[in-house]
Amino acid sequence: MKREAFLQVVSKESIEDFLHYTQNPKNTFNSFDLNELLQELPRKQKEILWERLTQLLTETLMESPVETWQKIKDAESNDDMEVEIVPEMRAVAVIQGVSAVVSASIPVVDETENYKALLECAFILNGIFPAIPESEKNLQGAIQQVCEMWWEKGLEGKDQLGRTLFIILLRKSLNKAAVGADIVRLWNLHQALLYFDYDSETSNEVKDLLLQCFMSVKHIKKEEGRRFLSFLFSWNVNFIKMIHGTVKNQLQYFPRSLMEHISEVYFRAWKKVSGEFVEILEHNCIQDFMHHGIHLPRSSSVRSKVRDMLSYIHKQSKVRQGVEEMLYRLYQPILWRALKARNSEVRSNAAVLFADAFPIRDPSFSTEEMDNEIQKQFEELFNLLEDPHPVVRSTGILGVSQITSKYWEMIPATILADLLKKLTEELSCDVTSADVRCSVFKCIPIILDNKLSHPLLEQLLPAVKNSLHDNSEKVRVAFIDMLLKIKATKAAKFWKICPMEHLLARLEVDSRPVSRRIVNLLFNSFFPTNQPEDEWCERCVTLIQMNSAAARKFYQYAYEYTPPTNIAKLMFVIRRCLNACIQKAMKESLHDSDDNDEEERVKENTSVLNNVLSINDVASMASLLEITVILWRSIHKALDHNEAAKDYAIRKFASVLPEYFKVFKDERCVTPLVILASFMPPAAIPTFSCGVISRLRNIDSGADQSKYSTLIDCMCRWGQVGHIMELACDWLSDTLTPRKRIKTSERRVRIQVAHESKPELAVDYIEYLLSHPGNRDCLLSVPKKKLKKLLKILSAAKEVLDSILRATDTGSGSCNQATSLRAFSLFCRLSIHLQNKFSEEGEDYLSLLKETGAWIESQVVPFLLASDQEDGISKCSNVSELIIQAYLTVCKDVIMVGLGSLTFQAQLLDMALPVIQRKRGGFCAPVLLYTLKEIIEASLTQNSETDEVANLFHAVRTVFQKVLECVACRLKKQQKEGIQLIHSIQMPLQEFVHTVQCWHSSLPAVHQGVFSTLLAAIVVEIKDVLQKASSEKDVTIPKTISDLPPLSGSLMAIIMKSVNLVRSFLDELKERILSKEIEGTFSLTSTVCVVIIIKGKHKTSLLKDIAPAIQRKLITCRDAATEESSSSERILCELSLKILDEFLNP
Repeated sequence: MKREAFLQVVSKESIEDFLHYTQNPKNTFNSFDLNELLQELPRKQKEILWERLTQLLTETLMESPVETWQKIKDAESNDDMEVEIVPEMRAVAVIQGVSAVVSASIPVVDETENYKALLECAFILNGIFPAIPESEKNLQGAIQQVCEMWWEKGLEGKDQLGRTLFIILLRKSLNKAAVGADIVRLWNLHQALLYFDYDSETSNEVKDLLLQCFMSVKHIKKEEGRRFLSFLFSWNVNFIKMIHGTVKNQLQYFPRSLMEHISEVYFRAWKKVSGEFVEILEHNCIQDFMHHGIHLPRSSSVRSKVRDMLSYIHKQSKVRQGVEEMLYRLYQPILWRALKARNSEVRSNAAVLFADAFPIRDPSFSTEEMDNEIQKQFEELFNLLEDPHPVVRSTGILGVSQITSKYWEMIPATILADLLKKLTEELSCDVTSADVRCSVFKCIPIILDNKLSHPLLEQLLPAVKNSLHDNSEKVRVAFIDMLLKIKATKAAKFWKICPMEHLLARLEVDSRPVSRRIVNLLFNSFFPTNQPEDEWCERCVTLIQMNSAAARKFYQYAYEYTPPTNIAKLMFVIRRCLNACIQKAMKESLHDSDDNDEEERVKENTSVLNNVLSINDVASMASLLEITVILWRSIHKALDHNEAAKDYAIRKFASVLPEYFKVFKDERCVTPLVILASFMPPAAIPTFSCGVISRLRNIDSGADQSKYSTLIDCMCRWGQVGHIMELACDWLSDTLTPRKRIKTSERRVRIQVAHESKPELAVDYIEYLLSHPGNRDCLLSVPKKKLKKLLKILSAAKEVLDSILRATDTGSGSCNQATSLRAFSLFCRLSIHLQNKFSEEGEDYLSLLKETGAWIESQVVPFLLASDQEDGISKCSNVSELIIQAYLTVCKDVIMVGLGSLTFQAQLLDMALPVIQRKRGGFCAPVLLYTLKEIIEASLTQNSETDEVANLFHAVRTVFQKVLECVACRLKKQQKEGIQLIHSIQMPLQEFVHTVQCWHSSLPAVHQGVFSTLLAAIVVEIKDVLQKASSEKDVTIPKTISDLPPLSGSLMAIIMKSVNLVRSFLDELKERILSKEIEGTFSLTSTVCVVIIIKGKHKTSLLKDIAPAIQRKLITCRDAATEESSSSERILCELSLKILDEFLNP
């Protein structure tokens, strides 16, 4: 009954009922199951159903064509139009219902039945699919299901439906939202591709989509995706070329991690295809990769990826049949020729592939042919090791190492010995290339991976022991890494290859990368953590006796290879050892063996070392103390995080430190003891901490910094820097301000102990505090009142210097000139630090510097100017020079750290200008150039369009011009002193010019002014030399920098260091020539000298504009020459024109 009812509703007149059945194919309420109904239908009724289904579908599409659906959708978006959308929605529902019936019919189709009506219905659905709007996802899915089921059933017409489904799945797999299941479904339908005609234009869309699959990371990463990509190689031979071109273009965008997957795609394709396909795949793809692997330049980002792909194929030759023969055949015409190419990069690339593919052979060869082929390849290996280019030799070393490690047992012993001797005896000493030497030691560990190589290498490697002292750090690093590998593999005893004395000598002096590795190598030898702790100390003493400096370096890095606990244990063992030595000495001196307690203590601290060490062995005692300090420093962070351990360490060492100070009097021992004391709170060692200031007070004036540095560091760590300040203030006030000192003394009653004032030492202490960041922070952390007092006392140095300038020693006390100058410099420096620290609190210490500048301008500069009128160098001029130099140095630092305002900078240059203009003003030229550089960099944050900045830039140009004029003047009057001055300004001048060039776009006026000054200085000096030479009838044109006079040579050397400087210099020269500012034979010849010198170092293209301009000017000079012109002038003109003609017309 249900069957007849369902058949009746499949018509246009019963649409609602039809939709009722198809939209609920398994309606449990009505007990209707579409699939079950179709299975029960007899053959005749199925045919009727399919015919009625086709008719319903046809009538629906005629009434509502798919092409109009999109138009209706577009009309819906127009608010001005009323559109009836019910017909379109009904058509979609009907077609979806038809699709559901067709899908349910496919499983029950019998090939003996007449299902042409069903086929026609499926074809209609297939035909309308491309026109269905994207919004109708459900309908698209229903038709896709029809096609998929038809394909799986294998019914008539599956090729046409399969093609549609293939394109659907292909597009879907390329969608951004695609998942792995989409790629799996595409792979399951891959055979449908064979129903596409490759040469048909209708297949162009498929080709584009398929090529996009090779750009899809999702397809490449998925196993089924790689199978699909490999299958595509079998579609058409011409398509293989398109695939390969796509992959090559895409390689630069793929990450290197994908190369193995891409290689697998090619390799699978090669295994599956046959006939013409194999030939195209081998020669157009695999051999093409081989060619690119050989010829791609080192700079190419693709080269390493191509190598990875070829390496994958090389590995398959060991496990897949036929690969060896293929590699031999494809490499034959290109590899051996590339190994002998003229281009070293080609040879190097070929060597990499050769080593990776070795042995390259055809399995079908006879034994004799195989031996000959392998022998030829061994000869190629030797040729690589003897290649004239170091890169090829390095590559050859890597190749030899890989081959010998992999095939050791297959290579004849004589060849192995010869190859390794070549590495160890010749290439390890290659004087032409550090890279080659480094390669030897980097690659020997590869050989060591094969245990069979150990006996031979054990014999050969002692010959390379001196490589530990190679002048290249990377060679030394590689050598130690090789020794570490030898130690790890137990191939040999590393100390037999490189003696311990050599290792310790290198550890003593080498850089961190090398030293750390040596410590790693020797760690178990001198810090055997698996043995008793007393043994650690014995090894430590042994190391000290072998090389004490190396011992300090060893324990400096020891913490990197053992836990902090072991470091602490070693410290305590060393403490016990030192205690035992002291007790042994006391026992020997007192001869008192009756004290049982003493015996017990001695027994506790005795060890084997009692027979070795003595407190009289100052060097060993000092080394043990130094090592204790080094060990403590190395674990100080760990101790800070473990208060209990830190307190224990402090208690242990605080209990013995006073005794150590009594016993160990030598300076080498005292220094580490003081540092050790600084690790502890002062209350823990009162006997020492209370006497530190006394020690500092008793140090002699002029003492070396090492005498007081550790004591000051100790006080700073304790937070007692204020005591040092008080001591320094007392000494300085006694000498810089003696009268004030007497008055303040009268206001308080105290016991006055007579102590000698030591102003020089006070200055030493303050300078040391200010010069070290950690100590400076401690100094600046003391109360502001004390800092102001120190600043005031230091400022009194100005009065002392003023009295020295006026040749009146009143009030100067015992403070000499040098100390006063240093105190003055410290006053200026301290002002900066106080300004930086307290500026946010409203304090203005920079005003003190400005006042000092005014004092220098009014009181000091006049003495300098007056000295110009005198012969020789007076005491006053010398002092004034030192004052100005100290002040300028500090002001330069003020500008550098960003504390100097525009006004401050302008005032500084105004003060410096009259100084540099004096005949002895050259003393401040270096610091002035540094100052100009800092002003330029500081101005980058300013608005360059303001008048204030413009005036500052004008002052910068003026001062720079005066500096060069000062140097030129000094050269003329006192050439020896002038040359010394040039040497002193070389570095600051180079930095200033480079800075101006770097920021030329931001500071065009300064840039133009500086290069105009440089040009003028060079041209004028060369012109003077040429004029002088012409009067002596000895005219030659300078052609190199060394031929130039001193100032010009120095300036040109700076300009020639950068092509940008050269370009700016030539632009300025061209402008001056065109503006007729450079005229006359001598001046123009000077410019020819410049052109010749630049041509010798830089590209001639830089001179293509300036050379013709100079030539035209010289021709004008020659034509305008009269009989009155000197012969030397005419000769110079002709020489210059000849040089320019040779340059312009080579």
